[in-house]
Amino acid sequence: MSVWQQLFTRRMLICVFTGFSSGLPLFLLFNLVPAWLRTEQVDLKTIGLFALIQFPYTWKFIWSPFLDRYVLPVLGRRRGWMILTQIGLLGVIAALGGFSPQTDMTAIVLFCTLLALLSATQDIAIDAYRRELLSDVELGLGNAIHVNAYRIAGLVPGSLSLILADFLPWSTVFILTALFMLPGMAMTLMVSEPHRASPPKTLREAVVEPFHEFITRKGWNSALLVLAFLLFYKLGDSMCTALATPFYLDMGFSKTDIGLIAKNAGLWPSIIGGMLGGLWMVKIGINRALWLFGVVQVVSIFGFAWLASKGHFDVIGVAERTQLAIVIGLEALGVGLGTVAFVAFIARTTHPAYTATQFALFTSLMAIPRTFANAATGWLVESMGWMWFFLLCVLLAIPGMLLLFKVAPWGETQRIGSE
Repeated sequence: MSVWQQLFTRRMLICVFTGFSSGLPLFLLFNLVPAWLRTEQVDLKTIGLFALIQFPYTWKFIWSPFLDRYVLPVLGRRRGWMILTQIGLLGVIAALGGFSPQTDMTAIVLFCTLLALLSATQDIAIDAYRRELLSDVELGLGNAIHVNAYRIAGLVPGSLSLILADFLPWSTVFILTALFMLPGMAMTLMVSEPHRASPPKTLREAVVEPFHEFITRKGWNSALLVLAFLLFYKLGDSMCTALATPFYLDMGFSKTDIGLIAKNAGLWPSIIGGMLGGLWMVKIGINRALWLFGVVQVVSIFGFAWLASKGHFDVIGVAERTQLAIVIGLEALGVGLGTVAFVAFIARTTHPAYTATQFALFTSLMAIPRTFANAATGWLVESMGWMWFFLLCVLLAIPGMLLLFKVAPWGETQRIGSE
């Protein structure tokens, strides 16, 4: 089957719906809720604390064994949890706009926390379903489509809903946004349940065996190398963009410049990069994609160092805006390529019997650099300056690339997990 024939299949269409359903609640929390609170005169300090609701996404591996062990009485092991969380998300999102930020802040915090928990739980079920649905050959392309649909979902709460808020009450806006969960619910009801492995017989087995299987698969050394790779592969890239907006402001660009350029030069190259990455992975395999796309990630960091070397722009004209667009576009392309290969590697590394738990654990590790290492970026920039900070990010990207020699050798195409 050719690459294009693989692209237009039922399984790839399912990945569009899984990505969209997964992305909508997250971007609603990150984009729509802060905008709603700010327009209702909530102070920035309070809005900033809402970032703490990211915790369920980082710690979801703790309750993921329940989704591996327990099968709900409807729709099966994966789809049962998917439909349950999707119904919950539809209800919570629709109800959220009915509260007043001036008088019901406690209720809003509780509902946002519940939304994050339901969203993270849906991600566990969807990631496991997608891993069991796709064959090893389809992992690269399927995960690329999922990641891109995930990003496109952000246009609903991040753009459409904000436009509607200029014409409609917030309660109506949240109800309309919630309705975008319906396509994912319809998909869950219409698809069949993949059966690649039987669920664990006990909760203890569901908790212990995923870790035991991963460690004993090729021994402690191999397991530690994979875990180190998950931590380091995107470390430099993640730290590089942690303070991107303050960097652009320090260079002299206005908020309007950043908003317009970042939205267009950032979103579409990442989507195009993700799709091209998925198509290329079908041809070259996940290992080689990690090498090639990792190089693009590293080169994109040099773009920031190059822009920083020019110093503060006293006058912002077409040339300066073009330079900003090139830097943002190259970085977004690197992120698009690197992420799809990285997610495909994670999927390939999971064992079919413990998909939910291992996938949740690996993606949680993937989020650690973003959560903890990025906290030190402000101190580093103040100590070193922007250009040297970005060159440090290049150095921090090298260990992840060197680990490829062990975890994803160029000439090896065999999957890491076992069937």
